[in-house]
Amino acid sequence: MSNNHELIWEKCLQIIKDNVNRQSFKTWFEPIKPISLNNDVLTIQVPSLFFYEWLEEHYVTLLKKTIKKELGPQAKLEYNIVVENSSSANKPHTINMPGQPSRTKENNGVSIPVDISGSIKNPFIIPGIKKLNIDPQLNPNYTFDTLIEGECNRLARSAGIAVAKKPGGTAFNPLMIYGGVGLGKTHLCQAIGNSIKTNFKNKVVLYVQSEKFINQFIESIKSNSVNDFINFYQLIDVLLIDDIQFFSGKERTQDIFFHIFNHLHQNGKQIIMTSDRPPKDLTGMEERLLSRFKWGLSADLQVPELETRMAILQNKTYMDGIDLPEDVLEYLAHNVNTSVRELEGALISLLAHSSINKEPISLNAAKSILKNFVTTSSKELTIDHIQGLVCDYFDMPSELLKSKTRKREIVQARQISMFLSKRFTKTSLANIGKFFGGRDHSTVIHACQTVSNLMDTDNGFKESVEEITKRISINYA
Repeated sequence: MSNNHELIWEKCLQIIKDNVNRQSFKTWFEPIKPISLNNDVLTIQVPSLFFYEWLEEHYVTLLKKTIKKELGPQAKLEYNIVVENSSSANKPHTINMPGQPSRTKENNGVSIPVDISGSIKNPFIIPGIKKLNIDPQLNPNYTFDTLIEGECNRLARSAGIAVAKKPGGTAFNPLMIYGGVGLGKTHLCQAIGNSIKTNFKNKVVLYVQSEKFINQFIESIKSNSVNDFINFYQLIDVLLIDDIQFFSGKERTQDIFFHIFNHLHQNGKQIIMTSDRPPKDLTGMEERLLSRFKWGLSADLQVPELETRMAILQNKTYMDGIDLPEDVLEYLAHNVNTSVRELEGALISLLAHSSINKEPISLNAAKSILKNFVTTSSKELTIDHIQGLVCDYFDMPSELLKSKTRKREIVQARQISMFLSKRFTKTSLANIGKFFGGRDHSTVIHACQTVSNLMDTDNGFKESVEEITKRISINYA
């Protein structure tokens, strides 16, 4: 049995894959390697302590059920965790952990003393300011409550909440949040800071844009106060650096930040950074910095899917006390789909025109006012569009796909619609099921498997699916 650990884990992965979304599976389960299987104890290797803590916190029930399904009720899971030493002379080693949450974390770093005697220059305000009076430089409007959760940001937002509850006490240190322009990096970063300031009154929190950090460092060189600059930043309990990619090519800034980073990290302080790209794609950065950026978690923010865009608009109008027709919100959500910033900009433009002209906001008015936003946005394929194309092909009303009828031709059309919805949209399995008469996610999984099997065995069925797929490509390229 001990030689079958890879086979057992492969079977487990097939079960897990059907119970988590594609992004979560790729992030949390693909990197895992099966090590051994002895006496019904399956040992798996995970790449970091962060992986272990995250799996135990979010997927422990799924893992236990899956392992017991494959190995029986006595089955147990153990982790083999790769631990990288801070010294480059030492190779990474591994530690073994049972399948239960870890509550302690060993700190092998060496503390660096900070000389805080006398006056320390605060680059934000004036020299000699007391530690507890440091302005965190946070926008109070950026909170978790105003950051709508969706598939596009669930990982990053969840990690941010975990950090806010226990700054410096999780494996998410540093926390790197990356993504394109206007996707909410600054919002999430400052939401973490605001939450920490609310829950930990004595924590010194500081948000700083990378360009301001660079300019402060340059000024400290000119005024011969580099030591004050370093000492000031070493006093911070939670440091939030926005747009870290602007450190690229600035060797002296990177060198100073390297020492600040080491001191904060080794003393259990929390570091949060944002970037427009993942650490592996940052160019012009020292390798020793990049390796430290990878110590914790790198979480990406993606373009919000349709449901999240609708929720953002509904929340925004509710917070502002504005009542917009549902068809106007749907028009905005369907057609402005490049970023949250552009979506909110389109809404503001619409409200401004309505206020100035003292006219109610109708769908026709929205189309006229927002033509500049919409013409630059690509047309998004939705489940409604897929249902329409499938029904046109089979010459049947779309209402039948949501009905409870079990007629063969309608069942097949419904299954093809579900299969293509899963393939071409970012909608979750649960939400796809809701679009087809309130069915659950297991029905969607079964439909997708059925379509895949029929395409392998029935050429006529395969041609139908390929023809509908071609129509999708033509209409929504």
